[in-house]
Amino acid sequence: MPLKKRVKRTQTSSADYPQLTFEQAIDLVIAGKRAEGLRERTLKDYVKSWEYFVTWIRVNYDYETVDKLTVDVFRNYINYQKYDAKRYDGHKYIASDQQRVGLSDTTINIRLRVLKAVFNYLEREELIEVNPIEKIKLLRQDMDLTNCLSEEEIKALLRQPEQKDYVGFRDFVGMNLLLDSGLRGQEMLSLRTGDIDFQSRFITLSAEISKNRKPRLVPISAQVSKLLLQLISENRQHFKTDRIFLSCYGEPLGHNQFNKRLKYYGLKADIDAKKMTCHVYRHTWAKNMILNGCDPFTLQKMGGWSDIRTMRRYIQMDTKDIRRSHDDFSPVMRLRGRN
Repeated sequence: MPLKKRVKRTQTSSADYPQLTFEQAIDLVIAGKRAEGLRERTLKDYVKSWEYFVTWIRVNYDYETVDKLTVDVFRNYINYQKYDAKRYDGHKYIASDQQRVGLSDTTINIRLRVLKAVFNYLEREELIEVNPIEKIKLLRQDMDLTNCLSEEEIKALLRQPEQKDYVGFRDFVGMNLLLDSGLRGQEMLSLRTGDIDFQSRFITLSAEISKNRKPRLVPISAQVSKLLLQLISENRQHFKTDRIFLSCYGEPLGHNQFNKRLKYYGLKADIDAKKMTCHVYRHTWAKNMILNGCDPFTLQKMGGWSDIRTMRRYIQMDTKDIRRSHDDFSPVMRLRGRN
Protein backbone atom coordinates (compact mmCIF):
# COMPACT_ATOMS: atom_id res chain seq x y z
CA MET A 1 0.00 0.00 0.00
CA PRO A 2 1.63 3.28 -1.06
CA LEU A 3 2.21 5.92 1.56
CA LYS A 4 0.09 9.03 1.35
CA LYS A 5 1.88 12.30 0.79
CA ARG A 6 2.02 14.59 3.77
CA VAL A 7 0.00 17.73 3.32
CA LYS A 8 0.43 20.95 5.22
CA ARG A 9 -2.20 21.86 7.75
CA THR A 10 -4.20 24.77 6.41
CA GLN A 11 -6.84 27.03 7.82
CA THR A 12 -10.04 27.72 5.93
CA SER A 13 -10.20 31.45 6.57
CA SER A 14 -7.42 33.88 5.68
CA ALA A 15 -9.02 36.33 8.11
CA ASP A 16 -7.25 34.43 10.92
CA TYR A 17 -3.88 35.74 9.75
CA PRO A 18 -2.74 39.25 10.70
CA GLN A 19 -1.70 41.75 8.06
CA LEU A 20 1.83 42.48 9.20
CA THR A 21 3.70 45.55 8.02
CA PHE A 22 7.33 45.06 7.07
CA GLU A 23 8.43 46.68 10.33
CA GLN A 24 6.14 44.49 12.44
CA ALA A 25 7.30 41.35 10.65
CA ILE A 26 11.01 41.92 11.28
CA ASP A 27 10.39 43.00 14.88
CA LEU A 28 8.52 39.75 15.58
CA VAL A 29 11.22 37.66 13.90
CA ILE A 30 14.07 39.38 15.75
CA ALA A 31 12.30 38.96 19.09
CA GLY A 32 11.70 35.28 18.38
CA LYS A 33 15.20 34.59 17.14
CA ARG A 34 16.69 36.39 20.13
CA ALA A 35 14.65 34.13 22.40
CA GLU A 36 16.02 31.13 20.44
CA GLY A 37 19.55 32.25 21.32
CA LEU A 38 20.86 33.76 18.08
CA ARG A 39 23.84 36.05 18.58
CA GLU A 40 23.41 39.80 18.36
CA ARG A 41 25.77 39.96 15.39
CA THR A 42 23.53 37.52 13.49
CA LEU A 43 20.43 39.52 14.40
CA LYS A 44 22.07 42.69 13.08
CA ASP A 45 22.73 40.90 9.80
CA TYR A 46 19.04 39.93 9.67
CA VAL A 47 17.97 43.55 10.10
CA LYS A 48 20.49 44.80 7.52
CA SER A 49 19.43 42.31 4.82
CA TRP A 50 15.76 43.01 5.56
CA GLU A 51 16.34 46.77 5.15
CA TYR A 52 17.94 46.20 1.73
CA PHE A 53 14.90 44.19 0.67
CA VAL A 54 12.27 46.60 2.04
CA THR A 55 14.01 49.62 0.49
CA TRP A 56 13.84 47.93 -2.92
CA ILE A 57 10.19 46.93 -2.37
CA ARG A 58 9.14 50.52 -1.65
CA VAL A 59 10.85 51.80 -4.78
CA ASN A 60 9.26 49.21 -7.06
CA TYR A 61 5.95 48.19 -5.46
CA ASP A 62 3.11 49.84 -3.60
CA TYR A 63 3.06 47.21 -0.84
CA GLU A 64 2.85 47.88 2.88
CA THR A 65 2.28 44.36 4.30
CA VAL A 66 4.14 41.08 3.85
CA ASP A 67 1.02 39.14 2.79
CA LYS A 68 1.12 40.97 -0.58
CA LEU A 69 4.47 39.41 -1.53
CA THR A 70 4.60 36.71 -4.21
CA VAL A 71 7.19 34.42 -5.73
CA ASP A 72 7.59 36.81 -8.68
CA VAL A 73 8.56 39.63 -6.32
CA PHE A 74 11.51 37.61 -5.02
CA ARG A 75 12.55 36.55 -8.51
CA ASN A 76 12.57 40.20 -9.57
CA TYR A 77 14.60 41.04 -6.47
CA ILE A 78 17.19 38.42 -7.38
CA ASN A 79 17.47 39.80 -10.92
CA TYR A 80 17.83 43.34 -9.57
CA GLN A 81 20.67 42.28 -7.26
CA LYS A 82 22.41 40.30 -9.98
CA TYR A 83 22.21 42.85 -12.80
CA ASP A 84 21.29 46.32 -11.49
CA ALA A 85 22.32 46.77 -7.84
CA LYS A 86 25.46 48.83 -7.22
CA ARG A 87 28.16 47.31 -5.07
CA TYR A 88 28.99 49.51 -2.08
CA ASP A 89 26.07 51.81 -2.91
CA GLY A 90 26.17 54.80 -0.56
CA HIS A 91 29.71 54.04 0.66
CA LYS A 92 31.29 57.27 1.88
CA TYR A 93 34.79 56.37 0.67
CA ILE A 94 33.96 54.84 -2.74
CA ALA A 95 32.76 57.23 -5.44
CA SER A 96 29.58 56.27 -7.30
CA ASP A 97 31.39 56.09 -10.65
CA GLN A 98 33.77 53.49 -9.17
CA GLN A 99 31.02 51.18 -7.91
CA ARG A 100 30.52 48.09 -10.02
CA VAL A 101 27.02 46.99 -10.97
CA GLY A 102 25.75 43.57 -9.93
CA LEU A 103 26.27 41.82 -6.60
CA SER A 104 28.20 38.57 -6.32
CA ASP A 105 26.32 35.28 -6.13
CA THR A 106 27.68 34.81 -2.61
CA THR A 107 26.21 38.13 -1.44
CA ILE A 108 22.85 37.39 -3.07
CA ASN A 109 22.69 33.96 -1.42
CA ILE A 110 23.51 35.43 1.98
CA ARG A 111 20.58 37.84 1.65
CA LEU A 112 18.28 35.11 0.35
CA ARG A 113 19.09 32.90 3.34
CA VAL A 114 18.06 35.71 5.66
CA LEU A 115 14.77 36.24 3.80
CA LYS A 116 14.09 32.50 3.90
CA ALA A 117 14.75 32.42 7.64
CA VAL A 118 12.39 35.36 8.18
CA PHE A 119 9.49 33.89 6.22
CA ASN A 120 10.05 30.38 7.54
CA TYR A 121 9.71 31.79 11.05
CA LEU A 122 6.54 33.73 10.16
CA GLU A 123 5.04 30.60 8.59
CA ARG A 124 5.98 28.41 11.55
CA GLU A 125 4.38 30.87 13.96
CA GLU A 126 1.25 30.97 11.76
CA LEU A 127 1.62 34.69 11.12
CA ILE A 128 1.34 34.30 7.33
CA GLU A 129 -0.88 31.99 5.31
CA VAL A 130 1.54 31.34 2.43
CA ASN A 131 5.33 31.37 2.45
CA PRO A 132 6.13 33.36 -0.74
CA ILE A 133 9.83 32.50 -0.80
CA GLU A 134 9.44 28.75 -0.26
CA LYS A 135 9.93 27.91 -3.96
CA ILE A 136 12.91 30.23 -4.41
CA LYS A 137 16.22 28.39 -4.59
CA LEU A 138 19.67 29.75 -3.84
CA LEU A 139 21.86 30.58 -6.81
CA ARG A 140 24.21 27.85 -7.93
CA GLN A 141 27.80 28.90 -7.41
CA ASP A 142 31.00 27.81 -9.09
CA MET A 143 33.52 26.16 -6.78
CA ASP A 144 36.24 28.64 -5.88
CA LEU A 145 39.68 27.02 -6.01
CA THR A 146 41.59 30.24 -5.27
CA ASN A 147 40.59 30.75 -1.66
CA CYS A 148 43.75 29.20 -0.19
CA LEU A 149 47.22 30.65 0.17
CA SER A 150 50.24 28.88 -1.27
CA GLU A 151 53.38 28.26 0.78
CA GLU A 152 55.21 31.06 -1.06
CA GLU A 153 52.34 33.47 -0.40
CA ILE A 154 52.28 32.60 3.30
CA LYS A 155 56.00 33.27 3.61
CA ALA A 156 55.62 36.58 1.79
CA LEU A 157 52.72 37.64 4.03
CA LEU A 158 54.53 36.79 7.26
CA ARG A 159 57.43 39.02 6.18
CA GLN A 160 55.19 42.11 5.98
CA PRO A 161 54.32 43.00 9.62
CA GLU A 162 56.83 45.29 11.34
CA GLN A 163 57.48 43.25 14.46
CA LYS A 164 59.30 46.06 16.26
CA ASP A 165 56.01 47.92 16.36
CA TYR A 166 53.21 46.77 18.75
CA VAL A 167 50.53 46.66 16.03
CA GLY A 168 52.83 44.84 13.64
CA PHE A 169 53.85 42.24 16.23
CA ARG A 170 50.20 41.74 17.29
CA ASP A 171 49.25 41.15 13.64
CA PHE A 172 52.18 38.76 13.18
CA VAL A 173 51.03 36.72 16.20
CA GLY A 174 47.43 36.69 14.91
CA MET A 175 48.44 35.57 11.43
CA ASN A 176 50.54 32.73 12.85
CA LEU A 177 47.76 31.69 15.22
CA LEU A 178 45.19 31.54 12.40
CA LEU A 179 47.50 29.40 10.27
CA ASP A 180 48.39 27.15 13.21
CA SER A 181 44.98 26.60 14.79
CA GLY A 182 42.29 27.23 12.17
CA LEU A 183 40.38 29.45 14.59
CA ARG A 184 37.64 31.63 13.14
CA GLY A 185 38.46 35.32 13.20
CA GLN A 186 35.94 36.23 15.91
CA GLU A 187 36.98 33.23 18.00
CA MET A 188 40.60 34.36 17.94
CA LEU A 189 39.84 38.00 18.69
CA SER A 190 37.66 37.00 21.67
CA LEU A 191 40.48 35.07 23.37
CA ARG A 192 41.53 35.90 26.91
CA THR A 193 44.66 34.83 28.75
CA GLY A 194 42.79 32.25 30.81
CA ASP A 195 41.60 30.46 27.66
CA ILE A 196 45.10 29.16 26.93
CA ASP A 197 46.87 26.35 28.79
CA PHE A 198 50.52 26.95 27.94
CA GLN A 199 51.68 23.67 29.49
CA SER A 200 49.48 21.41 27.40
CA ARG A 201 49.35 23.96 24.55
CA PHE A 202 45.58 23.85 24.17
CA ILE A 203 43.12 26.68 23.69
CA THR A 204 39.75 26.15 25.34
CA LEU A 205 36.94 27.78 23.40
CA SER A 206 33.85 28.18 25.55
CA ALA A 207 30.35 27.81 24.11
CA GLU A 208 30.01 31.59 24.40
CA ILE A 209 32.92 32.17 22.00
CA SER A 210 32.47 29.22 19.63
CA LYS A 211 30.35 29.93 16.54
CA ASN A 212 28.17 26.83 16.87
CA ARG A 213 27.73 27.26 20.66
CA LYS A 214 29.72 24.07 21.34
CA PRO A 215 32.92 24.21 23.46
CA ARG A 216 36.04 22.69 21.96
CA LEU A 217 39.76 22.24 22.53
CA VAL A 218 42.15 23.58 19.90
CA PRO A 219 45.84 22.57 19.95
CA ILE A 220 48.60 25.03 19.08
CA SER A 221 52.30 24.60 18.31
CA ALA A 222 55.19 25.45 20.63
CA GLN A 223 56.22 28.33 18.33
CA VAL A 224 52.79 29.97 18.40
CA SER A 225 52.53 29.36 22.14
CA LYS A 226 55.77 31.30 22.59
CA LEU A 227 54.50 34.18 20.41
CA LEU A 228 51.28 34.40 22.43
CA LEU A 229 53.22 34.55 25.70
CA GLN A 230 55.29 37.42 24.32
CA LEU A 231 52.16 39.32 23.24
CA ILE A 232 50.48 38.76 26.62
CA SER A 233 53.60 39.99 28.39
CA GLU A 234 53.64 43.16 26.28
CA ASN A 235 49.93 43.74 26.89
CA ARG A 236 50.45 43.57 30.65
CA GLN A 237 53.02 46.33 30.49
CA HIS A 238 50.55 48.80 28.97
CA PHE A 239 46.96 47.63 29.53
CA LYS A 240 44.79 46.38 32.41
CA THR A 241 42.85 43.65 30.60
CA ASP A 242 43.18 39.92 30.05
CA ARG A 243 42.14 40.18 26.40
CA ILE A 244 44.96 39.17 24.07
CA PHE A 245 44.24 40.99 20.81
CA LEU A 246 43.93 44.73 21.40
CA SER A 247 44.18 47.97 19.51
CA CYS A 248 47.09 50.29 20.26
CA TYR A 249 44.72 52.07 22.70
CA GLY A 250 43.90 48.92 24.64
CA GLU A 251 40.44 48.43 23.12
CA PRO A 252 39.21 45.01 21.88
CA LEU A 253 40.28 44.49 18.27
CA GLY A 254 37.32 44.23 15.89
CA HIS A 255 36.88 41.56 13.21
CA ASN A 256 36.60 44.04 10.33
CA GLN A 257 39.57 45.97 11.67
CA PHE A 258 41.77 42.86 11.67
CA ASN A 259 40.59 41.84 8.19
CA LYS A 260 41.66 45.28 6.95
CA ARG A 261 45.11 44.65 8.40
CA LEU A 262 45.29 41.31 6.55
CA LYS A 263 44.26 43.03 3.33
CA TYR A 264 46.94 45.67 3.89
CA TYR A 265 49.63 42.99 4.21
CA GLY A 266 48.30 41.26 1.10
CA LEU A 267 48.75 44.48 -0.89
CA LYS A 268 52.24 44.94 0.52
CA ALA A 269 53.13 41.39 -0.55
CA ASP A 270 51.71 42.03 -4.06
CA ILE A 271 49.04 39.35 -3.62
CA ASP A 272 46.02 41.01 -5.21
CA ALA A 273 44.38 38.01 -6.91
CA LYS A 274 43.09 36.51 -3.65
CA LYS A 275 40.93 37.69 -0.82
CA MET A 276 42.69 38.48 2.44
CA THR A 277 40.44 37.58 5.35
CA CYS A 278 40.58 35.41 8.46
CA HIS A 279 38.36 32.94 6.61
CA VAL A 280 40.96 32.46 3.85
CA TYR A 281 43.57 31.71 6.54
CA ARG A 282 41.17 29.10 7.96
CA HIS A 283 40.78 27.52 4.50
CA THR A 284 44.57 27.47 4.16
CA TRP A 285 44.97 25.78 7.55
CA ALA A 286 42.40 23.09 6.74
CA LYS A 287 43.84 22.28 3.34
CA ASN A 288 47.41 22.05 4.58
CA MET A 289 46.43 19.90 7.56
CA ILE A 290 44.92 17.36 5.14
CA LEU A 291 47.91 17.53 2.78
CA ASN A 292 50.28 16.98 5.70
CA GLY A 293 48.46 13.81 6.76
CA CYS A 294 45.80 14.85 9.29
CA ASP A 295 42.76 12.57 9.16
CA PRO A 296 39.41 14.26 8.33
CA PHE A 297 37.66 13.36 11.60
CA THR A 298 40.39 14.88 13.76
CA LEU A 299 40.37 17.96 11.54
CA GLN A 300 36.59 18.23 11.89
CA LYS A 301 36.89 18.16 15.68
CA MET A 302 39.66 20.78 15.77
CA GLY A 303 37.88 23.06 13.31
CA GLY A 304 34.53 22.86 15.08
CA TRP A 305 32.41 21.75 12.09
CA SER A 306 29.24 19.94 13.12
CA ASP A 307 28.85 18.44 9.63
CA ILE A 308 31.76 16.89 7.73
CA ARG A 309 30.15 18.05 4.46
CA THR A 310 30.78 21.63 5.54
CA MET A 311 34.42 20.83 6.19
CA ARG A 312 34.82 19.41 2.67
CA ARG A 313 34.37 22.90 1.21
CA TYR A 314 37.44 24.04 3.12
CA ILE A 315 39.83 21.48 1.68
CA GLN A 316 39.49 22.08 -2.05
CA MET A 317 42.59 20.96 -3.92
CA ASP A 318 44.14 22.73 -6.87
CA THR A 319 45.75 20.96 -9.85
CA LYS A 320 49.21 20.85 -8.24
CA ASP A 321 47.83 19.08 -5.17
CA ILE A 322 45.88 16.62 -7.30
CA ARG A 323 48.95 15.91 -9.46
CA ARG A 324 51.18 15.34 -6.43
CA SER A 325 48.65 13.04 -4.73
CA HIS A 326 48.18 11.02 -7.91
CA ASP A 327 51.91 10.60 -8.44
CA ASP A 328 52.40 9.56 -4.80
CA PHE A 329 49.51 7.11 -4.56
CA SER A 330 48.85 5.80 -8.09
CA PRO A 331 48.75 1.95 -8.00
CA VAL A 332 50.64 1.78 -11.31
CA MET A 333 53.45 4.01 -10.04
CA ARG A 334 53.73 2.06 -6.80
CA LEU A 335 53.90 -1.28 -8.63
CA ARG A 336 56.48 0.14 -11.00
CA GLY A 337 58.51 1.33 -8.05
CA ARG A 338 58.52 -2.11 -6.49
CA ASN A 339 59.73 -3.69 -9.73
